Amino acid sequence: KIDKSSKIYVAGHRGLVGSAIVKNLEAKGYTNLVYRTHKELDLTDQIAVAEFFETEKPEYVILAAAKVGGIVANNTYRADFIYENMQIQNNVIHQSYVNGVKKLLFLGSTCIYPKNAPQPMPEDCLLTSPLEYTNEPYAIAKIAGIKMCESYNLQYGTNFISVMPTNLYGPNDNFDLEKSHVLPALIRKAHLGKSILQKYGIQLNTENSKFNTTIEIWGTGKPRREFLYSEDMADACVFLLENRDFKDTYPADSKEIRNTHINIGTGIDISIKELAELVKSTVGFKGELVFNTEKPDGTMVKLTDPSKLHGLGWKHKVELKNGVETVYNWY
Repeated sequence: KIDKSSKIYVAGHRGLVGSAIVKNLEAKGYTNLVYRTHKELDLTDQIAVAEFFETEKPEYVILAAAKVGGIVANNTYRADFIYENMQIQNNVIHQSYVNGVKKLLFLGSTCIYPKNAPQPMPEDCLLTSPLEYTNEPYAIAKIAGIKMCESYNLQYGTNFISVMPTNLYGPNDNFDLEKSHVLPALIRKAHLGKSILQKYGIQLNTENSKFNTTIEIWGTGKPRREFLYSEDMADACVFLLENRDFKDTYPADSKEIRNTHINIGTGIDISIKELAELVKSTVGFKGELVFNTEKPDGTMVKLTDPSKLHGLGWKHKVELKNGVETVYNWY
């Protein structure tokens, strides 16, 4: 067990993932948390990261800092996604080794799996066939992070573990329409549409109405996605930090060590169309949903197999309907 006074560095503490992890750690009684804003510490700066680790000497590290985004951002800022994520990982993971960190938890994403992975996606389908092209740079960076943790463990005897959460949503999400993921983007669009209708008192769907308000959604609405509430994800991360070591991820007599990462998910999915209808109902938006079929769908099905995590005794608590209501109220 980890001593509650141990110094824990949470990289990316302001983001969706990091803020939820900080909240969970504090709720569980951890009292010595360390973090820096991007302005205080640029994790892509090798020298600055080395100086931070040398000064602070954290005992545990949670690497939740990353450049993230939805299909638009991933496909538009391809160079930024691969460069910044690999720089952050290289610096934090290497300095954790140099400074004797007891355990590091690296957060990736289930987009690491092949485009045509079996559904639901088990950990052992990693690197078995090509990735989805639209988010390939991000996925390659995250795969590099998994293999970096694994390689340092094998060569240097470190205790670095990797977790791959499914699509996340929750408080402190990014609602920027160009750079956000699908669920926060839908919430913002629906809220803006509702606000316009309320402001101008427009009556929709009446014979005399000259107005209509629509929400455009990329693709056909047919792709299915899995969504995990960020506070559930954080609880799983802290559970694994407390209960799982690298040596537990493979048999002692294994000749080839593979798939040492663990999926974090619900094992339940929903179509984008169904998700949009749920958001529309939750927000109270009375306009129309329009699917732009000239835009890409991305992977048609992307469902996580969380059976390894379930086998360790952890399962999610927040179902999607309740989670969307909570996030909309927060927004």
